[in-house]
Amino acid sequence: MYHSISRTSGPTSIPPETFLAQIEILAACEYRTISLAAFKDWQAGKTQVPPQSVVITFDDGFADFADCAFQILKAHAFTATVFLPSGKMGGVEDWDGKDSLRRPLMSWSQVVGLAGENIEFGGHSVTHRDLTKLSAGELEREVLQCRDHIEQKLGYPPVCFAPPYGRANARERREIQNAFGISVGTRLDRADESCDRYDVPRIEMHYFRDLKRWRDYLKGRADWYLTMRRLVRGVRGLLTP
Repeated sequence: MYHSISRTSGPTSIPPETFLAQIEILAACEYRTISLAAFKDWQAGKTQVPPQSVVITFDDGFADFADCAFQILKAHAFTATVFLPSGKMGGVEDWDGKDSLRRPLMSWSQVVGLAGENIEFGGHSVTHRDLTKLSAGELEREVLQCRDHIEQKLGYPPVCFAPPYGRANARERREIQNAFGISVGTRLDRADESCDRYDVPRIEMHYFRDLKRWRDYLKGRADWYLTMRRLVRGVRGLLTP
């Protein structure tokens, strides 16, 4: 799970040199990338995927994916899945009052070009609002219009979705299921055959800026670290209103 590949401050930005090193280690450990659609079909028992497969995801559709991340991925023959806030494309990050960041988002022409380079695109709502705080009508518009926007631009409907902030309860997941085949969340864990198709867990790469730890994790020597991070996150969740 990535967001921005840039030197902007904050946990949702990974510096380009760190991202490059993480990808180089992933390749050196003989991992391969697949699309989220391929993961969905594998989970349903429809297809097989190579050993040590991984889905690399990017939330928010930042312009630095096109300007930086894609070239690094392409050099390693890797693909990725990018989730788009469809009503914001071509603009800047303006949700949550983030006036200090306002990172630019990809244009639709960049999205169309990258789709031709085997990059998978999914929905991330229309305006990047917290879906759990919306009325039923607002929720439906944020999900369905996002799907329709992407289909209009790419010529085919997107398969996957990521609710902003990872926030989706039973009501939101039902609405997402009406429009998309699979949805990811922010629960920190490995994705496997048994995980909920509409709350697929992800590994947040902010926690693996330490490259030795990242290599150890990929080689099965640092599972304890992911468990520890889950526990810390759980405690914070209990203590934060």
